[in-house]
Amino acid sequence: MTKIALFGTSADPPTVGHEKIIKWLSQKFDKVVVWASDNPFKFNQTSLKQRSTMLSILIENIDLNQNNIFLHQELSSRRTLETVELARKKWDNAEFTLVVGSDLVKQLPNWYQIEELLQKVELLIVPRPGIAIEKADLQKLKELTTEVKIASVEVPNVSSSAYREQGDEMNITPPIKDYIYRQKLY
Repeated sequence: MTKIALFGTSADPPTVGHEKIIKWLSQKFDKVVVWASDNPFKFNQTSLKQRSTMLSILIENIDLNQNNIFLHQELSSRRTLETVELARKKWDNAEFTLVVGSDLVKQLPNWYQIEELLQKVELLIVPRPGIAIEKADLQKLKELTTEVKIASVEVPNVSSSAYREQGDEMNITPPIKDYIYRQKLY
């Protein structure tokens, strides 16, 4: 059975942290499926089309021999359950792992039909520097699903918000920087 990592992200813009996560996932899963999504808890985001284009650029510039990373923007939905249903139709003989950052752990129990969602996927939490995973929040998730895994990847202490607010170009890759300048974003 094919093991697929599902990694939807607001990626506004995609950072070197996103790149590190995607590379790590490509070494652990048969296939890594990525898409830009609108987070219903975030406002004033760059257009979904531009964020998807930036993710495509990021993926194209990842130097790996595996070729198992794919942008599937058609999976994007404000409701993750709908995304998972679309993925299950596309790859009917696969095991899915939903990849989320530790910044979303508190929100997860409030997601649309979370119990049903967690019956269809395994959950993999990627730790983010400076965002602790509280035991109480983790326990709430474990009550909803049989297994919650924590990724063993070390992600750089960067964020899309820090780039948007402070313009720290160390947070993004040169091809993303070029796209941002050409499109006059942020």
